[in-house]
Parts: sequence; structure tokens; C-alpha cells
Amino acid sequence: MFDSLQTSLRSAFKTLTGKGRLTESNMRDGLKLVEKSLLEADVSISVIRDFMDSVTTKALGEKVLLSLKPHEQLVSIVHQELINLLGPVDNSIKLREGATTVIMMCGLQGSGKTTTCGKLAKLLLHEKVRPMLVAADLQRPAAIQQLRVLGDSLGVPVYWEEGQQDPVKVCRDAVAKATAEGYKIVILDTAGRLAIDQELMQQLRDIDKQVQPHHVFLVVDGMTGQDAVNSAAAFHEALELDGVILTKLDGDARGGALLSVKHVTGVPIKFIGTGENMDALEPFNPDGMAGRILGLGDIVGLAREAQMLMDQEEQEKLRRQMEKGQMTLEDFRNHIQKIAKPGLLQKMVMMLPGIPAEARDALKQITGSAEGAKAIKRQVGMIDSMTPEERRNPKVIDSTRRQRIARGSGAGTNEVSELIKQFDSMKGMMQMMAGGDITDRQAAMQKMQEQMLNPNAQMPKNKGTTGKRLTPKEREKLRKDRERKLKQKRKEG
Repeated sequence: MFDSLQTSLRSAFKTLTGKGRLTESNMRDGLKLVEKSLLEADVSISVIRDFMDSVTTKALGEKVLLSLKPHEQLVSIVHQELINLLGPVDNSIKLREGATTVIMMCGLQGSGKTTTCGKLAKLLLHEKVRPMLVAADLQRPAAIQQLRVLGDSLGVPVYWEEGQQDPVKVCRDAVAKATAEGYKIVILDTAGRLAIDQELMQQLRDIDKQVQPHHVFLVVDGMTGQDAVNSAAAFHEALELDGVILTKLDGDARGGALLSVKHVTGVPIKFIGTGENMDALEPFNPDGMAGRILGLGDIVGLAREAQMLMDQEEQEKLRRQMEKGQMTLEDFRNHIQKIAKPGLLQKMVMMLPGIPAEARDALKQITGSAEGAKAIKRQVGMIDSMTPEERRNPKVIDSTRRQRIARGSGAGTNEVSELIKQFDSMKGMMQMMAGGDITDRQAAMQKMQEQMLNPNAQMPKNKGTTGKRLTPKEREKLRKDRERKLKQKRKEG
């Protein structure tokens, strides 16, 4: 997500790193590179101008220029200004008490509007709210069938009328049916066009006037740059939008639409689409997105992904395991299978906080490669070739069992040995998280996350305790003892 923008900003900050003292002159040089990065990302000129004015005023202050690490101060300033630019955002969907809430989805053809209706339904299901989808895009017959297929896959009802030509009637009838049957939310999938025209806008105005939806969301293609911002402005003028949903941010999106739409239109980004799967729709979080753009991580987004992967019961089980330092190979297999979805590994790597940029890039490359996915499959295959006893207690796996597991999974015996070593290391990390202080737990969590996201990595050995920490006097005494023994050996030699 926004690789080119992140790389450009990182290069801009790097020009200021390591300088003994920063002056107004070389700070301005760094700020010019920040501005250039935003221009290359197709951010609106008016947005860049306001953003850079605010950043420059703060970056050229004495507090920054005379600080010990002014480049870090600049990163902090840019981070905060990005948050201010993107937010604030309330991405909750307010439900009407005892009544049906109507959401109207609109957008141009090709923006991913119909698919986003399905993704939003999936997100609501996760929140324990079952919606009804309405096929009101009568301009494109395939849209009705597409929505019906999505509804079947999600277990969500889809309202449609065979041969109907009036989308306003379809929407009215659907809302009446949903109200009668007690559905809390109705999602209207309205018609799109290849471009904005009067016929499209009039149809949407008619639906808006007669159905009176409680939320109007515009779906725009995040890869279209400033065209997305222009579309948002035109739709907002006609309908008074409540929010924008940016799609296809997992593709070659430069970031211009994301950074411009709120500032230019005043309409907040509510959700972002980050993949093709039905669960690839996220509530938009300005803090987390600013962190991702700058490579600082997104701990809130990471926690949300973990919650999506594991239900409440699984989370509670993992918590108990971590407290006791317990984990089996069966648990290990289940976890890596869940995060092995296409694109999910790379997405989670971008959210990991506290990892240097170079390490993050390396992890991202590995997890996005065919070799990374293949390595996970091989690990799962090796665990599946074990007996239940071996999965519970890998210590029983001797050389004979190791050869049998290797033959059953098509792996080498050295790979089986490496898998067991990695698993033992992870158990050590969990024990550290259960018994150490907060610093130990944070370090262990980061190492464990890196290992789960990179199955090819070599984990550090779990060495256990090294005994008590020596005082300076004790260390000095040991040093003198070593020197005395070394002199004695030389004399004897």
C-alpha cells in the first residue's frame, strides 16, 4: 500500500539523518523532498500547499532545529499532520433504535461498488448485524446476478425484482420488506455509469428523495488519483455524502485520492478496500494509516486483523496458553494457516510497529513471494504427517520418527528438525511473554510476530537465564583474574 510514497518520504527523511546540526537551509531541502513526494503521489495541489505550510512552520522552529535528533522530530511532525489531514473520522454506522437503517451505496462503474456492498455486509455480520442487500443497479444486468452470488456466499438475503425497470420502486419495496421482517440494516446497490451524467445523478436524487437513506456512501477507485477526488466532489454536490469508501488500495495506488478527498470535499473516508476477499474492508483509522504511510506500523489495525482471524473463544484460549507458556504444534499449524490468506501476510507486515524499514521491506518481499507461501504449506504438511502425540509433545520425535514425517510430507529430515527448533523457540518466546516484565513481553511479541510472518527466518535459540547481573566491581575482578591467568600461562610457556 503506497509503496512509492513511503519510499520517497523515507528518502526525504534520510537526507537529514546523521547531520551534526540542522540549519534552516538543510531542513528546507528536506522539506522540498517531502513536497516532491506528495506531488508524485498525485495529491491535490491545494492539499499539498496547506499541508506543507503547517509542517514547515513547525519544522523550522527552534525546538526542532536545536533538538538532539531533529530528523525524528520532523517524522513526528509529518505523522501528526497526516493524521490531521485524514481525520477525524467516525467510521461507526449509527443504527436506528427499533427501526431499519438504510445505507445507499453509489459510484461509477468499475469502482468496485457491488463487491463493496458484499464486503460491508460481511463486516456487519462480524458485528453480529445481519443486513439485507438490494439489487437496485438495473443498468447493468450482471450486477443483479453478482449481488445474488455474493449474498449466497455470505448467507445474506438479496432483494431483487425480475423485469423491473424502476430502481426507486425496487428500493422502496425492499425497505418495506426489510422493515416488516425486522432487518436492522438495508444496503442499496444503486446504478453506476462510466462517467458522471445528468441521468445518473437524477436517478440517485430520486432514490435519495423518496427512500431517504440514513447514510449515503460513495465508492471510489483509489487508483484513479485526482479523478476520484473530482468524482467525490460531484456526487457530494448532488447527494450530500456521509462518507467515502476507497477501494483497490492493495494495487498500484499512489495515495493522492486518500490524502486529498477529505480536505477537498469535506467528506470523511469511512472504509478502505485492501483486497479482493470479502473480509478485505477496513474501518478507516487516520492514526494507523499515517503510521503505515510512514512505515511506523499500525498496532490498532494489527489488533483488528487478529480479532478477525480468531473468535472470542480462540482468543481466550491463546491468552491462557501465553500465561502458562503452553503451545502445541497443532496450535502452531492453525495459526499459520489462518494468516496464510493471499495478501494478508504482507498487509500484517506493514502494520508491525517497531521494525526498521530495511527489515520491514525484507519481510514484505518474503511474505509476498511464492516461496513464502510454499514454505507455509510445507510446514503445514510436516505437522499433518505427525501423530497426535508428536504434535502435543515434539520431544518424542527421534531420528526414526523424523524420517517417517519427512517421507510423509515430501520434506527433508533437516526441514523437520528446523520446524521443531522454530516451534521450541516460539514456546520460549511465549514463556517470556508470560513471565517477563513489559519490556520482555514487547520484545518477545515482536520476535514471535516476525517468525509467524516469515516461516523461513531463523529464530534465536531459547537460552534461558544467564544468571544474575554482575556489578562493575565484579566484572573488574573477573577481568583482572583473566589477565593474571594469561600472564601465568606465558611465564610457564
